[in-house]
Amino acid sequence: MSLFKRLFNAVKSGSTTESEWNEIRSNLIDSDLGVNLVDQLIAVAKKSKPDDAQSAIVNEISSWLSTKPREITPGNAGLNPVLLVGINGTGKTTTTAKIANYLQQNKYKVMLAAADTFRAAAVEQLQSWGQRLDIPVIVGKPNSDPAALAFEATKAALESNIDYLLIDTAGRLHTKVDLMDELQKVVRVIEKQTPIKEILLVIDATTGQNAIAQAKSFIALAQITGFVITKLDGSAKGGVALAIERESGLPIKFIGVGEAVGDLQPFNSADYIRSLLN
Repeated sequence: MSLFKRLFNAVKSGSTTESEWNEIRSNLIDSDLGVNLVDQLIAVAKKSKPDDAQSAIVNEISSWLSTKPREITPGNAGLNPVLLVGINGTGKTTTTAKIANYLQQNKYKVMLAAADTFRAAAVEQLQSWGQRLDIPVIVGKPNSDPAALAFEATKAALESNIDYLLIDTAGRLHTKVDLMDELQKVVRVIEKQTPIKEILLVIDATTGQNAIAQAKSFIALAQITGFVITKLDGSAKGGVALAIERESGLPIKFIGVGEAVGDLQPFNSADYIRSLLN
């Protein structure tokens, strides 16, 4: 049964007991909507007439979604650098390659940069993706300065008339001041040459409410412009996407719905809401 189907049925029945409401509330909380949003939703449902329940609930959850642009579209001309950031284990490197594939399929010239210089496996993984997708990859020496790598990659992309430079950065916790400072340095050296188009925070949907905490922490310390939610296909906790947008006001740009390179999709809010209702 969909995330909100029991909520609709409860309103339509007109005879839902308090015990049943509590069970519905628990199920919604388990979906990682968060307690505050669940209570808001149930309050709306309880006030709704049976015939108006679906539209009232759809209007409520629609109001939680970001109104900022979801599309990654190029500026007027020139290079559009995109940084991928987040904690370890969210699938950042694979996501970087999948976004590159998406942009290439849409006829843009793309370049990759492996700025996770202290993790050889990440560099090798991105190089492998580059070979597979026929996309150039800029790499540095092992353990080299990520900011220096980002600077050289930006320079190379500008010289090659690239549309999008996708930069895979090292996984970092917001509590690690030195790593957050390193990220700011990467941003500064790029912006000496050209404005950054996007800084995308990659979040694993299966981490649930921890994803909300991650989003808040990174937003406080970096100029995050949007999110990529990975592993949404493997999570019964689909409410996390609603919660992240409601709490941050920032848009989800892409969602990962599988392991194949084509399984990263632009986030369509209307389709997402429809999937929660049906």
